[in-house]
Amino acid sequence: MQARLALVFETFWPGRSARQVVDSFKRHALLLPRRDRCGDVVWKAPRVAAVLALLKHPAYASAFTYGRTRTVRREATQRRPSLPRLPQEAWRICMPNVYPAYISWETSLQMQAMLQDHHAEYDRNQTRGIPRPGKALLHGLVYCGECGHKMVVQYKGGTRYICNYLRQQYRTPVCQYIAADPVDTRVVDAFFQALAPVELDVYAQAVAKRQQQAERLAKAQAQHVERLRYEAAYCERQFRHVDPAHRHVAAELEHAWEVALQALKQAEAAYQQRTQAGTPPEHALSPTLQAAFRAIGAKLPELWPTDVLSQAQRKALLRCLIDKVVIQRARRDQIHTRIVWRGGETTTLEVPVAVGALTDLPTAPQMAQQIRVLFAEGKSDDEMARQLTQQGYRSPSQPTVLPSTVKGIRLKLGLLHNRSQSHPRRIAGSLTVPQLAKALAITPHWVYHQIKRGTVAITRDAATGLYLFPDTPQTLEAFRQLRAGQRTEWRS
Repeated sequence: MQARLALVFETFWPGRSARQVVDSFKRHALLLPRRDRCGDVVWKAPRVAAVLALLKHPAYASAFTYGRTRTVRREATQRRPSLPRLPQEAWRICMPNVYPAYISWETSLQMQAMLQDHHAEYDRNQTRGIPRPGKALLHGLVYCGECGHKMVVQYKGGTRYICNYLRQQYRTPVCQYIAADPVDTRVVDAFFQALAPVELDVYAQAVAKRQQQAERLAKAQAQHVERLRYEAAYCERQFRHVDPAHRHVAAELEHAWEVALQALKQAEAAYQQRTQAGTPPEHALSPTLQAAFRAIGAKLPELWPTDVLSQAQRKALLRCLIDKVVIQRARRDQIHTRIVWRGGETTTLEVPVAVGALTDLPTAPQMAQQIRVLFAEGKSDDEMARQLTQQGYRSPSQPTVLPSTVKGIRLKLGLLHNRSQSHPRRIAGSLTVPQLAKALAITPHWVYHQIKRGTVAITRDAATGLYLFPDTPQTLEAFRQLRAGQRTEWRS
């Protein structure tokens, strides 16, 4: 039992959540020792509540405590009073180093802070929550630069950070909502810059920790089989020592013996299967992860967009260095971002965000004036776009200047590279299809339809590629008759 309880605390640190401990125990078919209502020890399947009770109890960290709960009776007619748990500051007595400890008192305090920080309702409790597989990388870390409250994530209509605390409390409008992708991208770049000089040889440490974890799990499985073997032997001794005259008692003991033997058989088969399995050892890491551990500062940016790291792992890595991120919309197209690192250091960034129109950019007039200057120098749209990007300008929806943005501004300014005829062309002595249709007060579609069906026999002009009709009164009269059904065809 002591080894199994110690395994709970050892298994917590790799996953850093009670649910991960439960998943690990279930994956290896391990049980937890619990006490039933009579005070006897029974072995049960692990539950999250049971694991949390072990992790949060101060006695496992050597401390004697008194007054961790307080009896509260809200109504005189209430039959059972409630027993709310109090924070550590409100305990009446707390004396560390009294009992034999599974973990140190400092480690226990760190564990309690981590469990509190992983609370799912991080908005209401002002905690960060556990890393989840959502797209937003900074959920639980972002604070509003306007009012100072924690911002939440909204995935409806795109990933955004929203400060709705004042709306929930006072029914006021949303303080601010900001697109998450640009902020996440710049914060991740800053994280890589902070991590770039780090050269850690942690692969050996990681292998050693996973090897120790695998050995502890194997020992726990062997102890599980040993306990079931003892229970089967105990049931056998009880059955053999019973008086045969007591048939009902003998039958009950025989049934208990059979159940114990069946459980032992299943446990031995599962243990032998895991021991003799031909799969790679649990502590072995893939070559990609080995390379990442050996040069984490240089390799992590390459591995970041791949499938080697899950979204939850990316968020956990960011939380190793980042304590919080404060964002505020300084301008319509710019987010003022302040990163608070572990230890208190800060980094300030100006993050450009997409806007709906060119007029929303404060630098639009200066960019238009610069396009006039570059156009006078004979620059093309692509050359102007590259030069404007180097000067710090941008398009409404992109961090750089697009050639299409330059072209749109240039055309609005009336700056044309090649002047062309803007009105319909006129060819002496001929009528085009639109001109013929206008003279007859009909649609050009009717003329094209007659050409396609063969009623009007005409070929395109080789020089212009247009259908040209003689500009004579006879042509107009012939088409009027064709339109009225008085003619069956027209030939040029």
